[in-house]
Amino acid sequence: MKTFVASIVAAVAFIPATLAVQANPLPIPQHIEWGHSGPIAIDHHLSFHAPKNAILSDAIKRTTKLIWKEKYEPVVVQGPPANYTPFPTLSQSKRGVKHTLKKIDVVVTDLKADLQAGVDESYTLDIPAGNTGVIKAKTVWGALHALSTLEQLVISDGGSGLEIEEPVSIKDSPKFIHRGVMLDTGRNFLPVEAILRQIDALAWAKLNVFHWHIDDSQSWPIDIKAHPEMTKDAYSKKFTYSHADVKKIISYAKARGVRVIPEIDMPGHSSSGWKQIDPKIVACADSWWSNDVWSLHTAVEPNPGQLDILYPGTYKAIESVYNELSGIFSDDYFHVGFDEVHQGCYNFSSLVRDYFKADPSRDYTDLGQYFIDHALPIFQNKKDRRVIMWEDVITAIGGVTAKHVPKNVIMQTWNNGPNNTKLLTSQGYDVIVSSSDFYYLDCGHGGWVTNDPRYNVNYSPALDASISDAFAADPSTAYSPTTYNYGGAGGSWCAPYKTWQRIYDYDITVGLTAAEAKHVLGGETPLWAEQNDATTVDSKLWPRAAALAESLWSGNRDASGKKRVNQATFRILEFRERLVGRGVGAAPLQPRYCLKHPHACDLMYDQNAVIA
Repeated sequence: MKTFVASIVAAVAFIPATLAVQANPLPIPQHIEWGHSGPIAIDHHLSFHAPKNAILSDAIKRTTKLIWKEKYEPVVVQGPPANYTPFPTLSQSKRGVKHTLKKIDVVVTDLKADLQAGVDESYTLDIPAGNTGVIKAKTVWGALHALSTLEQLVISDGGSGLEIEEPVSIKDSPKFIHRGVMLDTGRNFLPVEAILRQIDALAWAKLNVFHWHIDDSQSWPIDIKAHPEMTKDAYSKKFTYSHADVKKIISYAKARGVRVIPEIDMPGHSSSGWKQIDPKIVACADSWWSNDVWSLHTAVEPNPGQLDILYPGTYKAIESVYNELSGIFSDDYFHVGFDEVHQGCYNFSSLVRDYFKADPSRDYTDLGQYFIDHALPIFQNKKDRRVIMWEDVITAIGGVTAKHVPKNVIMQTWNNGPNNTKLLTSQGYDVIVSSSDFYYLDCGHGGWVTNDPRYNVNYSPALDASISDAFAADPSTAYSPTTYNYGGAGGSWCAPYKTWQRIYDYDITVGLTAAEAKHVLGGETPLWAEQNDATTVDSKLWPRAAALAESLWSGNRDASGKKRVNQATFRILEFRERLVGRGVGAAPLQPRYCLKHPHACDLMYDQNAVIA
């Protein structure tokens, strides 16, 4: 190996990653150096010399098949900042001898390391000016990431062949161990094929977690053999997942280095399914959710229903459902919800009313603690299992919370931006960041509830004039909640739409001390499904999730500490083109003109405008 490394140094004068090559992998590797001795052809019989491992062998076959099927021709014309003249690769006449890559040696130190939280995902990838490349990784999972990078380095040579534009040396590893997407299949169903397609894209972007929010109050789509009656609350029999479906998804994901973390939401958002076991399990199931009379409010959206915390049968049902599912899902993390547990729902529970009547000093933190004390021992039935809960169990204002939640419970924070991240990490909790202000992909599409009087404001020339006058006096006022929709307050609760730039911009450890930042495991971008199903999932998720992928893998700043959104623009535009070519219906981010004219579509001519 020393001889191989020496040959690289002798044969290639490496330069830092520049815009002089068309290949621009996303996420950008932590360290990438390109040579300038000329292109390396890909042999039609390129071989991989790898240790015997089923997952690695299958991944190599997929990579080989993909690069020859794709024969990718870069679309994005790249150029140096503030220079609209394209900066192409060197012409063939100015290049040296064209080498041919005939084989890649794959070296993996630990073939037995399981795909669990914190597994080593690092790798190195060296393609010298010769016929042999090398991938080195400590685990199979790092080797899979190396193959994903290789797939983005290989492009068409302009004819029938493939090439890597220059010799390249990469040393790479993730900044955060938890990098994921959350998909909701409770509000609207996603077929297995649609889920598998997202898993492919996750792997290409080096995202390593599929957080599966399986059920919600509106439907129970997963078969439970202990309680087959639960799927009576699926939208239909064809909108259900069998055990075989679940195992297929888990196996497919693992083969691509993606962990599947299930979520069964409880005690809130828990009407469907549970009430089929025993109606007494669910409180307020037949209530109106009462936005008309806020004092009678029972849920944030229809349909209401929460597990009755004081009913003994609740915990028997939880135990049977959880034990069955935790035997299928192999990950050491399991998400058990606890978001948006509303106090008003328990006005419908005689057990809860009697509980408070028996001791007037009790409040809803005592009720929440009762659930934690009785449910948590059930959830921790596996030695190495860690439970994830939404932060509401601690941070909710006006909801049901608990007094004492063990520090080994992971908190997923979605509210109040970096403030809640700091609140939780300062208390010693490990945190997954899913800020609705930055990461919620369903935001900005307008409200989905109907018979909504907030929209009932007709166009008014006077109002239109007042908006114009307000804008002239202070541009910020024209976008306030009192003026958008011509005065109507209806709309997405978490508007605006989260653009890829907003996602990319977010620093999830901002404002934290070094000790607090160590508790941030990473982040997830959620796609709630009130307005999402198989027809929209690709375009709502991609390519915006790729912005999260880069920010969590290699960060959103360059070596000098400046935001590198301009450089990321080239990568995400190109990545989107690759996704579409691979069968993922990723949304366009700009007119195609912008792909062909670098920086011509920038808002600011000053390339240092985004530096904070």
